[in-house]
Amino acid sequence: MIEAFLAAWLGVALAQASPGPNMMAVTSVALGQGRKAALLLVAGIGTGTLVWAAAVSFGLGALFAAFPLLLTLLKFAGGFYLLLIAYRALRAIVAGETSTVTASKAPLSDLDAWRRGFFVVMTNPKAALMWSAVATFLFGAGLGSAQVLAFGPMVALSAVAIYGTYGLLFSTGMAMRTYGRFWRAIEAAFGLAFGALGATLLVWGIRDLRS
Repeated sequence: MIEAFLAAWLGVALAQASPGPNMMAVTSVALGQGRKAALLLVAGIGTGTLVWAAAVSFGLGALFAAFPLLLTLLKFAGGFYLLLIAYRALRAIVAGETSTVTASKAPLSDLDAWRRGFFVVMTNPKAALMWSAVATFLFGAGLGSAQVLAFGPMVALSAVAIYGTYGLLFSTGMAMRTYGRFWRAIEAAFGLAFGALGATLLVWGIRDLRS
């Protein structure tokens, strides 16, 4: 279980560090409204992460128990999805692409900031696909629903740590230059980690078909 947790957590943590809707929401609020609003938004993201963990743990767990073949099919689907996002991350490096972060100027109350973070992660299609792929990886490694649920707090803590760091850095107004220097390394690590997870899922799917 520990090895599966660490492998999945590494991929998720690198995904959290990579550009996406969650990161853009945090950095834009940090730039426009400061540290407090950004950290409240991060708290909303962490809360939403726990909801995603519960949803995939019990929802997918029940489906896999009723339809064992579904796990094999999702291993292939999740594997190809992870390889796709790995390819996109590595392609961004070759193409020299980067993300533009703009400051959010609309005033936010404390509740509004938390709510924005919660709904950003809950309505993010990439979060849904990522959680489905990660849950498939963990179920495929032989873990049960309760164990997959226990993975949720790990992801929530890394989300708070990573996005909280972004919030603190970007609220100082000094991080744009630093991020511009290192985004390629972040994307490369993200792409390689998710590529390895995707390849592992495909290998497991092939083994299921042969058994």
